[in-house]
Amino acid sequence: MDDRTLVEALQAGDPQAPRLLIERFQGVVFGLCYRMMGHRQDAEDVAQDTFLRALRGMAGFDVSRQVRPWLLGIAANRCRTALSRRSRRPVLADCVEDQVDHRPGLTDPDDLAGELEKALGRLRPHYRMVFTLYHEQNLPYEEIGAAIGRPIGTVKTWLHRARAELAEHLSRRGVHC
Repeated sequence: MDDRTLVEALQAGDPQAPRLLIERFQGVVFGLCYRMMGHRQDAEDVAQDTFLRALRGMAGFDVSRQVRPWLLGIAANRCRTALSRRSRRPVLADCVEDQVDHRPGLTDPDDLAGELEKALGRLRPHYRMVFTLYHEQNLPYEEIGAAIGRPIGTVKTWLHRARAELAEHLSRRGVHC
């Protein structure tokens, strides 16, 4: 069943269609949520909220649109909302991060993935979101812009800045790409 047929089935009230929608898109939605939220449980909560909102809004969805960017846009908005709420709460874990040894150079030269994960976690949420949508979800600029409600020029700028900040962080940590 292609995306258009799936949307039509959802709009017609097919009881199997919600399960099919979730199965088809749970990986990309959860991937974005996990990258944005940084914690599995938070990502699961936001992904679930994304699908609930999508299913509620499916009646008015235009079948000529692509489903994936629309869902990722909902997920991005839910992540931003959750991150905003999280930033207003006091977090004891912030003290622990400050006590970690930040000497230049890697303790394990093979841990590039770990260093990249740390660097991604330090990006501004909107930079991290664009970076994730482009490099991990393989979305073109147009779909990213549609998903996050920003012009293509902004998407390109944020992606450029994300790459520059990542390169700077990795360089400071002794990783040379």
